[in-house]
Amino acid sequence: MAHSLELIKPSKSQLQAWADLSHSRERRGQGLFLAEGYKIIQELYRSHWEVKAFLVMGRKKDRWEPFLFTVITDETVFGLTDAQWGKLSQDRESEGLMAVVERPPRENVATALSRKPERLLLLHQVNNPNNLGALLRTAQWFGFGTILLGAGSVDFTNPKVVRSSMGSIFHVRIVDEVAFDEAMPLIKRDYFVLGSHARKGARPHVRAGGKTALFLGSESHGIPKSLLAACDELWRIPGVGDADSLSLPQAAAIMMYECASLPDNV
Repeated sequence: MAHSLELIKPSKSQLQAWADLSHSRERRGQGLFLAEGYKIIQELYRSHWEVKAFLVMGRKKDRWEPFLFTVITDETVFGLTDAQWGKLSQDRESEGLMAVVERPPRENVATALSRKPERLLLLHQVNNPNNLGALLRTAQWFGFGTILLGAGSVDFTNPKVVRSSMGSIFHVRIVDEVAFDEAMPLIKRDYFVLGSHARKGARPHVRAGGKTALFLGSESHGIPKSLLAACDELWRIPGVGDADSLSLPQAAAIMMYECASLPDNV
């Protein structure tokens, strides 16, 4: 006979602590963040990130009971009312499943580079959470497993970043709060740095051999001149229409595709 999943009633202090995770300061202070949705939690369980607790909308318990029995070990499963859920969820029509995830320890640039990743993605002050999430998803697809996120960027555990990454956040290594003016000499020791520019530079093209670092800036401001000057080559994406520009995730996907140098049999 199958056992029924026992949901724990959260305390007021637990509910308040989870609600506070909507703020970057609290996510850093508590070392936790929320990941919502079945697809994202599936990707979480394919990774090495640690789950501290599961949150389930009480009236949707039966829907998630079979899944939770396949993944829970020592994690605690809490049942929330609709009103309690509404204070945590980012979705109008929520699936009713959430995980409380431990934020990984912060690395520095030198430690990340010591692992000798083949490709780096450098992001300067990307402060739109949906853009960052889309960039993480594209980075995973094209094998940019290490992302250096510049100071002034949105927190990568922002709920909108986690959601728009569709779980890719759990499969890439992110170093945040990077000061690129200080880090660039270290990066350039082993990497050919490609800077992106809206108006000047070469068309994106396949580079033969060598490790590559693709450097992208925000949609609004791009990359500062001082950092563009440190790049080994600039890329632009020409167009034939009269749109002002591509979105950052669109431009990034085109450039990452060229950097990946995919073999014909992929």
